[in-house]
Amino acid sequence: MDGNDKIIFKEESFAIVGACMKVHRSLGVGFLEAVYEEALEKELTIRNIPFKRQLKLSLYYDNEPMKKYYRADFVCYGEIIVEIKAVSQMPTIFYTQLSNYLKCTKMELGLLINFGTPSLTYKRMINLKNSN
Repeated sequence: MDGNDKIIFKEESFAIVGACMKVHRSLGVGFLEAVYEEALEKELTIRNIPFKRQLKLSLYYDNEPMKKYYRADFVCYGEIIVEIKAVSQMPTIFYTQLSNYLKCTKMELGLLINFGTPSLTYKRMINLKNSN
């Protein structure tokens, strides 16, 4: 990595994933997404991580706003979409959906968090079309 490369929202992502790890350690595996979402809301509050839960985000097609919207599980720091899952295996469609949400909302970074495995799994996804 040369001096011009930078990881966007590195510290913010680290803080969010840390909060998710705490929730996963506390609750373990086997709950529905809504349970993890509520616990994560409490943990983000404890850690003073700014967030909005179930935030409606405008969608765009060909740079025009659409009537439909996307409701994000969380938007943290006003810029990072956080999608919560609780599945034993992450289907490819979840990655595709988050990628599409990033493109259509024009946001730069998304975190796909899965509480449904023995160890918390997560994936950072960048909207490359918006990062130029």
